Amino acid sequence: MHVNKVHAVFTIDRVAKDLGEDKDWLWDVANGMETEDGVIWVYGIGEDGVMAFTDFGIENLVELIRLHKENPELLKR
Repeated sequence: MHVNKVHAVFTIDRVAKDLGEDKDWLWDVANGMETEDGVIWVYGIGEDGVMAFTDFGIENLVELIRLHKENPELLKR
């Protein structure tokens, strides 16, 4: 039996604040991440969803931030 070990996720707003990054820029950086990378969508009432990250997702996102800051052209592709 598969046991999901994720016990909490953090919204993109929270992660942006904690990392001191602009939320819109962070969304652009994280947009290509997949569930396997630690990103999920959280849905409430209505059709809007919120991007959220597991601890593993935040680790991956920090690496993506580093890569994008080293090479800003990555977002223009």
